[in-house]
Order: sequence, then C-alpha cells, then structure tokens
Amino acid sequence: MLDIRGVVRADRRTKNLTKRLHPGEIALIDHPDLDHVAAESLIRKKVSMVINASSSITGRYPNPGPKMLLDAGIPLLDAVGQECFSCLAEGSIIEVKGARIYQNGELVGKGTLLTPEKIKALMDQAKKNLDLELEKFVQNTLEYAIKEKDLILGGLTFPEIKTQIRGRQVLVVVRGQNYREDLLTIRSYLREVNPILIGVDGGADALLEFGYKPDLIVGDMDSVSDAALRCGAELVVHAYPDGQAPGLTRLQSMGLQAQVFPAPGTSEDIALLLAYEKGADLIVAVGTHSNMIDFLEKGRKGMASTFLVRLKVGSILVDARGVSQLYRTRMRMKYVALILAAAFIPLAVVFAVNDPSREWLRLLWIKLRIIFG
Repeated sequence: MLDIRGVVRADRRTKNLTKRLHPGEIALIDHPDLDHVAAESLIRKKVSMVINASSSITGRYPNPGPKMLLDAGIPLLDAVGQECFSCLAEGSIIEVKGARIYQNGELVGKGTLLTPEKIKALMDQAKKNLDLELEKFVQNTLEYAIKEKDLILGGLTFPEIKTQIRGRQVLVVVRGQNYREDLLTIRSYLREVNPILIGVDGGADALLEFGYKPDLIVGDMDSVSDAALRCGAELVVHAYPDGQAPGLTRLQSMGLQAQVFPAPGTSEDIALLLAYEKGADLIVAVGTHSNMIDFLEKGRKGMASTFLVRLKVGSILVDARGVSQLYRTRMRMKYVALILAAAFIPLAVVFAVNDPSREWLRLLWIKLRIIFG
C-alpha cells in the first residue's frame, strides 16, 4: 500500500506551484485534464507524489499527463476535492496512506489512486469522445476565424520595436511539448545562423536555461520570470483587442518599459505575426501549439487565430517542434563495426608496408603467446 510522508506545496495554478517546489515534496494541484507540459514540469521537480483536487482525466480528450507521472514513478492521487486547499496549509507535513490523506493523525481528505490500468481505461473512453470534441472544436474555430480575420487582412497596428528583424532569420520559442529536446537538437543552427531570438512568455526562460539571451519577449507576461524580464530583452505586451493589457501593470511595477500590441489570438500567434510583418526571412518555431490536443490542453475551444496566422506566415515558417524525435534511434552495432573496420584498414596498410611496424607486431605476438602459454 502507498505510504508517503512529506511537505505539501499547494497552488491552483500548476505553473506557479512548480516555481516553489523542491525535490521530495508533495504537490497539491487543481488541474483538470493534466497536460504534458504541467506533468513534465512536476517530473523535473522530482516531487514524491501529486495530489489533484480535480479529475486528472475528465474524458474530454486523451491527455497524456497522468501516464507521464506514473511512468516517472510519481504516484497520483486524483479527485480529492476542493476542500483540501483549505485543510492543507502550505508547508505542512502530511501523510498519504493508500488513497487517504492524514495530517497530525487526522483524516483530511481522500481520492482515487490512479493505476496504469485505471489510466488506460479512462484514456480509452476519452478517445471515444474525441470525434464529438473535434466537431465542437472545428465549429468554434470557424466561428472565431470570421471574428479574427483582421489578423491576416491588415487590420492590426503593429508596435514600433528597436530590434532589427528585416532580412534576418527568427527563432520563436514557446514553452510547449519537447521544447527542451528541440532546442538541443537545433544548437548547430543557432551557432551558425545566429537568428533573432523571440521568447513567448515562458519561452524566454527556456532560452535563458540553455544559455541564450532573448532579443524580444512577447506575451501577456503571466508565466515569465522576473529574471527573464530583466535580462535586457525588448518587451512587447500582448493586449486584448480593446487595448487592455493586464501584463503591463506587472512590468510598470518592476520599472520596465514595454510596447503594447493589441490583438486577438494567442501570444505565440502575435509573435509569429510580428516577425513576419517586420520582414523576417525565415521563422523557425519551437514548442508552438498547432493541433487540437495542444489547444484543448491550453483550455481553448478552438484555434481560429493560429489557423489564420499560419495561413499568412506559412511561406516562411519552419515548425521545429518534434524535430528531436527524428534523432532518437540508437546507432546499430553493425554500423559501429563498419566504422571501426573502416578506421582499421589504413592502420593495416601502414603496418603491412612498414618493416619496423611488422617487427613490432611480431614481437607483440610472441609476447602474447608467452603470457597466455
């Protein structure tokens, strides 16, 4: 039976919680349909277990987060209820026995301990619901595409920026699925081409994590660290179409200057548009969201803006997402043997035509025969 004791950290926003977590602690989250990025961040923090107030798999779509946690050896206690947030104080010590939560010996909550079998059953059911979800998703996308057509018809006012993009290649980084692996894979491209670097919110932290300083940070500024905002990059705040920019308040409180870009859609959409309109020769995108599952994980019911933006910038857009998957196959032993054989041939030729080398080999052979009888 599961028996884990540790310090609990709680936050209804998983991305905020991961900033405070330490290895071995217990994460209390409120995250329906636990997604890939959230699960990956929890795994990287090396938590001892995850407690979810909501259902980690609601059945809307086959979200991968719960399976990722179990594959990483992290237990997941599911659907414990919202009252746990009022019962469990930040930093308190709790004990989880089976599917029950105890604090100071008292039962304070219980849920469902997910197993691989339960996750598979829930995922199978979610896959059956995917057709209905797809139909609603397409309808929503088409409806909002009409409302957001200004994204490609020239109805937007682009901010004046100091970063000179015209004639340069641009890398746009979003903290999406496999962004770390993809950044590692394209390191040679970054060294050789030296593109303009645009971090979309937390994508700026991703660039800094790998030793690259972003030239531009674009977004609503809710998931980017203070350190990234102060790294010297030019800042562009994504505002609502009516001009409201909640992210600007944070920057002003930090004494930072920023341009404001009112536009519908997502922050990664306007980052791509900005690079395109400012004259980029090529746009390379890492970690961006481009399919229905991506958008369902973000809690969005459609992808009208992304559809429109990619329709406009597609001629110069290269999507590097998942490129690391192309290089995961291991080198076969026969290839290793062929490489070694190819390296040995020149040595064999040198020894064959060189008298001292032949004598050295003959003496080595005699010595080996003496040693091994």
